[in-house]
Amino acid sequence: MKTYMANPATVERKWFVVDATNMPLGRLASQVADMLTGKNKTIYTPHVDTGDFVIVINSDKVVLTGKKAEQKKYRWHTGYIGGLKEVDYATLMEKDSTKVVEKAVKGMLPKTTLGRKQITRLHIYKDAAHKHEAQQPETVALKGAIE
Repeated sequence: MKTYMANPATVERKWFVVDATNMPLGRLASQVADMLTGKNKTIYTPHVDTGDFVIVINSDKVVLTGKKAEQKKYRWHTGYIGGLKEVDYATLMEKDSTKVVEKAVKGMLPKTTLGRKQITRLHIYKDAAHKHEAQQPETVALKGAIE
């Protein structure tokens, strides 16, 4: 029996819509990362990009459980001396919730050229409206939403 190896030329990519309403950030990010890498497909091959396009809607309604909204910090450095900046996730969610979801998903992708290619297929929107109707995306219900 031969082992199937996916070929980049034969990979068919679909478009999926994911609703982030009442989803914990980590559960949402891990399931979206699996869709971007293609791990939810039977043809998954680690060295070939077999993932799909993912549209995340309602990023404003994503949930941070426990005290993460106040205690968890997003840190970055400006490159200047003493330029370490930080902001808590509650403030970041108010300012730009799409950045919170993007950082969470990006952290779960490979840190290689393959991962950088996969993150380009992620589209995040604050509300339910998106501009990808022409691609006829399928709606996917993810596991783990808080009731």
